Amino acid sequence: MAKIHFIDHSGEKRSIDIENGATVMEGAIRNAIPGIEAECGGACACATCHVYVDDAWREKVGAPSPMEEDMLDFGFDVRPNSRLSCQIKVTDDLDGLVVSTPERQA
Repeated sequence: MAKIHFIDHSGEKRSIDIENGATVMEGAIRNAIPGIEAECGGACACATCHVYVDDAWREKVGAPSPMEEDMLDFGFDVRPNSRLSCQIKVTDDLDGLVVSTPERQA
């Protein structure tokens, strides 16, 4: 289990525990985190679970796959630290992860 911290575009922080093996998106949906829509349900077929990974966590989270990069092309205000939260699997190593949500999803 890992504690994941979500910061919305206005700066409000919400912290939740997500079980190992789930994705950051799944945890966000189960806990009604604002700003994560997840229209495709985690199939990497949209960009409505887009988050910004805090710079201190980018290396640990890893780079997006080519398929994820293609989907990020449809995201709103994509940045170098953008990821789709449906593609970030939770492990103990991600305990304390900080992600921010964009002002809106695509």
